[in-house]
Amino acid sequence: MTKVKICGLTRLEDIKAVNEVLPDYVGFVFANSRRKVSLETAIELKKNLNSFIKAVGVFVNEEPENIIRFCKEQVIDVIQLHGDEKEEYILKLKQYLGNDIIKAVRVKEAADINKEARLPCDYILLDTYREGQYGGSGTVFNWNLISNVSKPFFLAGGIYSGNVLQAVKQCNPYCIDVSSGVETDHFKDLGKIRDLIQKIRRT
Repeated sequence: MTKVKICGLTRLEDIKAVNEVLPDYVGFVFANSRRKVSLETAIELKKNLNSFIKAVGVFVNEEPENIIRFCKEQVIDVIQLHGDEKEEYILKLKQYLGNDIIKAVRVKEAADINKEARLPCDYILLDTYREGQYGGSGTVFNWNLISNVSKPFFLAGGIYSGNVLQAVKQCNPYCIDVSSGVETDHFKDLGKIRDLIQKIRRT
């Protein structure tokens, strides 16, 4: 079954919502974004998160030592690298941690996907390319570029209840990753989260 990640949680109300519908992953954003949370906030959110759900820390060109600390303090369970991190960076994290690592790819062409899939990460995340932006565009890229991906992948970028079934059927991702697609007025919406998860789990 395709898994679900709800990214960009910032409030205890968001935690209560996901605890009700139980996605497989949630994301705490530590990079510059309107959804950025502090370490203190992430600790509080994780403390109230259902243990079934894995917390993903989203980072952009972060100092590896900070990520190692967040993992060892069990603030996050999974690492998502959304910047320019290369093989050496990932191997350094692997040297100290056993946590799964997701490497994001901002897709312009098919070659981008295969290049990043060769990195020593556990998963890749396919997102929309936008000049000067590391993610969170809220727009769909050309899914026809996805073919024979050598690693399980998360699919992000402009996914919401209206196109999620097409995304699952056409792309066969390991996990669907949504943020703005389950928001109303920039806040997570329990009804939209429930609707999206139910559609995925019925397929």
